[in-house]
Formats: sequence, structure tokens, C-alpha cells
Amino acid sequence: MISIFRKIKHRLVWLILAIALSLFSIIPVKIAIAFHQAPVPQAIFVLGSDPQRMEFAAQFWRSHKDLDIWVSDFDSNLNYNRLIFEKFGVPDERLRLDGRATDTVTNFTTLAEDFVEHNIQHIYLITSDYHMRRARAIATIVLGSEGIVVTPLAVPSSDEKSESLVRVVRDCGRSLLWFFSGLTGASLNPRH
Repeated sequence: MISIFRKIKHRLVWLILAIALSLFSIIPVKIAIAFHQAPVPQAIFVLGSDPQRMEFAAQFWRSHKDLDIWVSDFDSNLNYNRLIFEKFGVPDERLRLDGRATDTVTNFTTLAEDFVEHNIQHIYLITSDYHMRRARAIATIVLGSEGIVVTPLAVPSSDEKSESLVRVVRDCGRSLLWFFSGLTGASLNPRH
């Protein structure tokens, strides 16, 4: 009797792993299709919490004036961000400021559906150089699962070192949680 339960448990584990692998393997296919359909980025996406990123995005926009700038930041930073863009001549109708994020994972999960609704399949991703590895990993899972390609643009920073692999793995896990359940685990963040 016990051996039957072990066999069932063993097969169930393998079935769950096979389903998860099948679902997760869809992401590279969706990215390839999106890149084929939209080889040139259609929007600029800036991760908040750093005025240098906003200034970089505003200056970059000057040579890409046909693109909207999407900013994901804490709600309390949005007015200041708007002032930075105004200073660089970015018109308000080109800005899409979103204050729903509580951390880097939610920067992506809160806007993924909005990008899909606006038929955006390829974005420039702007964040600090030390933050890019983690941001790209999250973007690959969250945005890739929605069929959105990311072209990274790193903002140089002088005093920050690259984020730890532990943070990258943790947020990849949270991104996978979102992929399979729609939950980000943001409520587990002790700072919020």
C-alpha cells in the first residue's frame, strides 16, 4: 500500500515538473515571435527610485520622440519625476507615470498587462547598471511571458556595485510565482 502511494507521489511530482517546464518553455518562443513582429522598440520603460534614470530617459527620448515613456515608481516620486521630464522638454502626453509598484518585481507585474493592452511588444528598459542584471531577469520572466522583448539601456553609476546573485534568484522566484499564480509575494517584503 505504501509503495503505491510513493509511486503516485513520484509520478505526480514528475507531472507537475513537466507541466511547469512546458509552461516556462513558452517564454523564449513568445520572445522570439515578439522580436520578429516588433524588431524595433515601441516604448521606453524606466524603473524609478533614481532621478538619474529619469534624466537619462529624458535625454534618450530626445532622439526617439515618437516613443512614449512609461515610468514605474513609488507614487510619492511621480510628481518629481514629471518635473524632471518637463525640464528636458518631454511633453506630458508622452509620459505614462505609474505609482503602483512597491519593488522591482512589481515594477514589471503592474505594467505587463498595460503593455499588452497597448500592443507593445518591444521596449527599451532603462535602469542603473548595477540593477540591470536583476531587472533583465525579472523582465525575461514577467514581460517575456506576455510576449514582450526588452532592449536594455543601463544608466552608468559610480558608487554602486552589482546586486547580489541572491537578490536576482529571489526575484526570479517571485516572478515565477507571478507567472504561475498572479501573485508577486510583495506582501512578504518587510519594508512594506
